[in-house]
Amino acid sequence: MKVALVTNPNHRNHNQPGHPEHPERVDFTLEYLGKIGLLLMLERMQAVPVEKERLHAVHGGRYIEHVREIDASGGGQLGSDTYIAPGSYDAALTAAGGLVSLIEAIATGSVNRGFALVRPPGHHALRDAGMGFCIFNNVAIAAKAALEEMGLQRLLIVDWDVHHGNGTQNIFYSENRVLYFSTHQYPYYPGSGHWREIGSGRGEGYTLNVPLPEGVGDAGFRQVWQDILWPAAEAFKPDLVLVSAGYDAHWADPLAGLTLSLEGYSFLARQTVRIAEAFAKGRIAVTLEGGYHLDALSQGVANTLYALLGVEDMVDTMGGWAMPEPDVGGLVSQIRAYHPLLSLEDA
Repeated sequence: MKVALVTNPNHRNHNQPGHPEHPERVDFTLEYLGKIGLLLMLERMQAVPVEKERLHAVHGGRYIEHVREIDASGGGQLGSDTYIAPGSYDAALTAAGGLVSLIEAIATGSVNRGFALVRPPGHHALRDAGMGFCIFNNVAIAAKAALEEMGLQRLLIVDWDVHHGNGTQNIFYSENRVLYFSTHQYPYYPGSGHWREIGSGRGEGYTLNVPLPEGVGDAGFRQVWQDILWPAAEAFKPDLVLVSAGYDAHWADPLAGLTLSLEGYSFLARQTVRIAEAFAKGRIAVTLEGGYHLDALSQGVANTLYALLGVEDMVDTMGGWAMPEPDVGGLVSQIRAYHPLLSLEDA
């Protein structure tokens, strides 16, 4: 089993002191992976900037030039929460290019699966706007390239970040070749992701949101994966699984209020790998999104890599959430009754 780890060495150039999305997120994680011996088990890949044509397939030319100009002028803000530093433009190009290169390697068989440990993240980035710490939408750029250039017909995007990936949803909302599945705290930033949002036009039925109330943790996520994601994946039968992996749904994360443990994250990763094995010939690519508690992030990434490698190891120095969590049974039933992929199964 060849599992790749992709990194962009210029990610440190994207930095604003005091901002929660900072270079230490990746540097600390890489150091931790080295300490526990995981780096020796992986095929290392160095990211390169995404090609202009692939970037323009997702983002508008005027927006791309706007990002470049802010960078060249010494940095600034794309919005209230998203910064551009000198070097951010190249770092964002390389983050997107790293995931594209990983999917190319998977499609050609040079590796079986992998993790793009890159930053800045991407799932909030819209076609013509950056937001939520995101500049370019790494998953969307890679998915477009996979569909248009690599012979893949159906992609399942699993987004387990604590925030709804509004950019990814928006880009593929009218697309029937991509099933976008998201679990996220709701109501919460960015305010989208209600379960009634299911796509439009030919894409109707190919967006699947699971908006979770504050406090949901391991038990709720297990039920969602069992009763929603598995049957949806079986109905869709993807050729490739992409994961927007945010580790900010962990109970210790400072920016949100879901209560997954590291053991819970390990369950999500292993189940998602099994979905790829069942329907996509084992082809799965993971990319980093959020996660702002360094221990939870680094151990969460480690457990995802163990799942990709197919080994039983798991790390968790933090334990679980001690308080009861809300029941999601009613929400799951609502979604199953409403969503076309799931209501047909229940009929």
